[in-house]
Amino acid sequence: MTSFSTLALAQPWLDNLARLDYHDMTPIQALALPTMLAGRDVLGQAGTGTGKTAAFGLAVLARITPRCGRPGALVLCPTRELAAQVADELRRLARPLPHTRIVTLCGGTSIQRERATLEHGVDVVVGTPGRVHDHLVRERLDLGALQTVVLDEADRMLEMGFVEVVSAIVAATPARRQTLLFSATFPDAVRALSATFQRDAVHVEAPVDDAAARVTHALYDVGALDRATALARILGHHRPASAVVFCNLRETCDVVAAQLARAGFAAVALHGGMDQHDRNTVLLLLRNGSLRVVIATDVAARGIDIDDLGAVINYDLPHDVDTFVHRIGRTARAGRDGLAVTLHGSTDRGVLEALRRGPLAGVASAPVPEAGDERPPQPAMITIAIQGGRSDKLRPGDIVGALTTAVGLAAADIGPISITDRISFVALTAAVGPRALAGLNRVPIKNRKFRSYQVAVPSP
Repeated sequence: MTSFSTLALAQPWLDNLARLDYHDMTPIQALALPTMLAGRDVLGQAGTGTGKTAAFGLAVLARITPRCGRPGALVLCPTRELAAQVADELRRLARPLPHTRIVTLCGGTSIQRERATLEHGVDVVVGTPGRVHDHLVRERLDLGALQTVVLDEADRMLEMGFVEVVSAIVAATPARRQTLLFSATFPDAVRALSATFQRDAVHVEAPVDDAAARVTHALYDVGALDRATALARILGHHRPASAVVFCNLRETCDVVAAQLARAGFAAVALHGGMDQHDRNTVLLLLRNGSLRVVIATDVAARGIDIDDLGAVINYDLPHDVDTFVHRIGRTARAGRDGLAVTLHGSTDRGVLEALRRGPLAGVASAPVPEAGDERPPQPAMITIAIQGGRSDKLRPGDIVGALTTAVGLAAADIGPISITDRISFVALTAAVGPRALAGLNRVPIKNRKFRSYQVAVPSP
């Protein structure tokens, strides 16, 4: 393992990395960071869970001059959810740079609020191609001073049809910029993108993590049993801490989520028919351990980026093997073990035969477990929202201090904390949740009182 201390980073950056529990670099960080910090273009092959965001994040921030008037860096992401995650990571990494302003520009959010933020000046823009291009053509966004452009998950952006929009955006940036391109796969279209926008790019490739070897497959023949009933029994049998259940249609997601909720499971649907606020809430609760089961379509699941996902369940078999492999790739990340459950019936023979020649080779079908008496496991955490955020100068340490000092919680009871412009979210162990909520509504944070409430699962 290679320490971050071997990099050409000033001590405040190293101190902040240590506070974030970043001590040794991941393979993609060790390969890419020295080259990126030297100002070279990099073509990086790395998927989610490899540490690539911290890698390009440090490189981006090393070239930023806060409050210089115009953005110094642009990060393009294929989905709103990924853009939000990248922006959050950049804000954590940027603590040694006081007053760095990082804005997220994504569809589904207030374009008027984004416009107002841009008018006040920003240092880093993170966004989806469509919304960034919209601000650009309306002359609300000036990219003339960019030092660095990052194209994150370039293969997914091209799959989603963003090539022309991305090309138009990059064409509006200075020719003498640094361009960092990251992609999980390298199809010809990604190579062409690199050839068009990068100069003498250094190609780095993270060693392949053999996640497939850490996935345990379970194959169940539902027979004449109602498939939703079979799913409830399987969840009760395996009891994963978290699971994403894949359905092919959004209508199926709603039906399955409703049936599981009636059976007592902490489950909710996630699909494109939901508004963005509800989708963000579902992802927040799942990431915080405050929701155990999400029933999603393949398209909606693009926003799910969780290192510690306990299980993937194929309620409906996908139409092809590649989609099956992409689904399974959401578990067994970051060196962890994972579970992949697949349900099949009499109508699934064609796809099942293809899967048995590939990822399900040697996996035998088993009958669905018998109904048990155990109650469905409930989430280990709850999530509390505090009506104050970055605009109120709240930081994670302020919230931790209030919970431990004024409310009297143990640090072990406090989970992930995320802070947006106007609201903050904190995950807490379920046992202390009511006490913590009462305390946060009673005690001040940074000498101010903020209203707090428990974040509820969105209603169908």
